[in-house]
Parts: sequence; structure tokens; C-alpha cells
Amino acid sequence: MIKILLFGATGAAGGSVLRAALASPHVREVRAIVRRPLELAHEKLRVLIHRDYLDYGAVEAAFAGVDACLWCLGISVRQVSGEAEYRTITHDYALAAAQTLRRQSPGAAFHFVSGQGTRLDSRMMWSRVKAETERDLIDLAGAVCWRPAFIDGEDSANSPRLYQALRPAFRLLRGFRGLYVAGEDIGRAMIQATRDGERGRIIENAEIRRIADESRR
Repeated sequence: MIKILLFGATGAAGGSVLRAALASPHVREVRAIVRRPLELAHEKLRVLIHRDYLDYGAVEAAFAGVDACLWCLGISVRQVSGEAEYRTITHDYALAAAQTLRRQSPGAAFHFVSGQGTRLDSRMMWSRVKAETERDLIDLAGAVCWRPAFIDGEDSANSPRLYQALRPAFRLLRGFRGLYVAGEDIGRAMIQATRDGERGRIIENAEIRRIADESRR
């Protein structure tokens, strides 16, 4: 039985990962660090309200005694003012959490939701920043970095309007294992990877679905 620390629980991906974790017989407790209260209540769920994601001193005790941190917090590049803000949210927040996790639970896994098409040499700013974040998290914490394609996740007020508008069309891609993943399958795969002791690697969409399928057996 594992204990999980979760970020991004109010988002489309994170909300789905939360539901997968609460439903899993392998998860004892989920500690969700959020900026605002969750509507969901569950006997396994402990919610901590926190607003400064560069300094986790006020909630540092929540990092202690966990087996994995599932980092599902993110933002669309269309929702920020520019690269500096995107880098702070994507890179700096996650690195600050990974550093705190190393101090409080040095043996815990760090799972980072990245994105398909992430590359250090990309011409797209979001892709480069995510690739740099993957590299730095692997170097710092032996992170497992997940690169989903289209995530069919929970309804979220934080989701870009374009995502909401295209969601029905993207569901036609269910049969293409490299292009579509259910949000809860990301959670199932993360839990399975934690149990298997995975560290320091990148996992693309088709493998996310394979691991999730295996976790059901």
C-alpha cells in the first residue's frame, strides 16, 4: 500500500489521476496540495491548501513518508504572458517540489506529466521548457517523465477553451495508442510504475496505455 502526494488535482489530468488513485486498492492515502478546496471528498484523501509553489515550507510535513509525488500541475502556453511565466509554472514549481521531496522522502518516486513532442532542440518554447524540466528532474530526483498525447480527462475550469471544443473530436482517436489516453490511465500507469520501482526514464503515450492495461490484470 502506497502513499501519494499529488499536485494539479483541480486540472483535467490531475483530477483524473486523483480518481484513479482513490479507486486503486494499492493506494492507502492521497495528499493533494491545491490552491483552492476540492469538491471531492474521500476517506483516503487529505487536502492541503497552499499558494506559494516556489516555497513549500508551510506544507513541508506533507512531503514526509510518501512513496511518490505525482506532478500533474501545468498550464497551456496560451494561458500565460510569455516564456518567463510559463517557465516558472512548468519548471520552477516542479523543481522546488522535487527538492522538498528529496529532503522529506528521499526514497520516493517523482512522476512528472510532460507532453508529447517535448524536445530540447524544438522551435516551440513550451516543448523546450518541458524538455529542460524533464532533464533537470531526472538529474535531481531520478524522475519518471510521462509524455501523453491527447488526455481525455476530468472537466476542469482551468482547461483551455480550445481543448474543450476539440475534445469530442479527439475521442475519435481512442483506437490510436500513440495519440489518445484516458486521464485515469495516466494515474493507473503512475501507480504501477511506483510499485515497479521505475526511475529516471521517459514514457511515451503508447507505453502509458500499455502499463495501464497491465495494471488492470
